[in-house]
Amino acid sequence: MTDIIPDAVLDFVNVGEGLSARRIAVRSRRGRGPGLVWLGGFNSDMQGSKALALDAWARDHSRAMVRFDYSGHGESGGDFADGTIGRWLEESVAVFERFCDGPQVLIGSSMGGWIALLLAREIKKRSGKASLAGLVLIAPAPDFTEELMWRNFSPAVKKEIETKGVWMRPSEYGDGSPYPITRNLIEEGRNHLVLGSAIDLGCPVRILQGAKDPDVPWQHAFALTHRLPADDVVLTMIQDGDHRLSRPQDIARILAAVAEIG
Repeated sequence: MTDIIPDAVLDFVNVGEGLSARRIAVRSRRGRGPGLVWLGGFNSDMQGSKALALDAWARDHSRAMVRFDYSGHGESGGDFADGTIGRWLEESVAVFERFCDGPQVLIGSSMGGWIALLLAREIKKRSGKASLAGLVLIAPAPDFTEELMWRNFSPAVKKEIETKGVWMRPSEYGDGSPYPITRNLIEEGRNHLVLGSAIDLGCPVRILQGAKDPDVPWQHAFALTHRLPADDVVLTMIQDGDHRLSRPQDIARILAAVAEIG
């Protein structure tokens, strides 16, 4: 008789106080360590193909896993337009401290790669019940609000953001609906830039990057590797890979990177 493995459990954690209070949706799976922590991308959610593939792998290997939606995303409360890097980092710290125990592998996709780096720094500062086993970064986009958005915006877009406080950016993902890029997102993001100095995490890092990524150029991932002084940093360039890296062969590489860390 085989053991029946339960589904991931949906739970919620409250973050912030007063007008900034929001309810964050979390799906956690009990299991052995190192646990996996999924950090999704900008305007994506924890029910995406990569997150679900990782959750299935965790189930099949009896591994613990935590995934959640930032405020304004998926099943969590809050307004997307209120989101900032600092706000989503605060939520990530709250989820980590509440749901994680023992060594953890942070798996960050796109913006989640930036959040993973910031969360890893926070974990190093604290002495909680959970610790850092390593990072797997998928098309990581650290500093994207400045380097990949603001620097590339036209003068007209910049003026609209500065004068109106928001610009509706067309999207090629999801249902194609435009989404807001706020002045607060851009300005607050400058408080969390990481590419200007060394990022010393003291743990293994695996980076997977598509050479044909139209959103995060491969040079961005290459620049990140030069900020990671640890010896155990591996960048895998997927020659025909796009930004999503959601094809079966891409998923297989992601799972292999997770398994390699532990």
